[in-house]
Amino acid sequence: MRQDNQLLVITHLSQLIALVTGFGSLLLPLVLWLTQKEKVYQMDKHGKNIINFQLSLIVYFIICIPLILLFGLGLLGFIILGIISIVFPIVNAIKASKGEVPTYPLSFNFIS
Repeated sequence: MRQDNQLLVITHLSQLIALVTGFGSLLLPLVLWLTQKEKVYQMDKHGKNIINFQLSLIVYFIICIPLILLFGLGLLGFIILGIISIVFPIVNAIKASKGEVPTYPLSFNFIS
């Protein structure tokens, strides 16, 4: 296995592709993780954290949909989740560039 912090950073930042294309924030990191987890040191840990975070965001967004009818709390949830989905990939990409294994908040453990 090789140490490749740049690929780890790219994997974290690949979640932001949804800002450009509107989709792919789960798909692109998933492909990078599945193809590189055997080749890059710590890619398996980073990839699992990213996939768990993205799946958790999807669950939270789905929960926010019916909450729109409840005093607009769903809209507030959408805004907060949108900010979280932009800030934490950037913060964790910086941590990955330093060799740390970052964690994402509010993530369910779908893949362990």
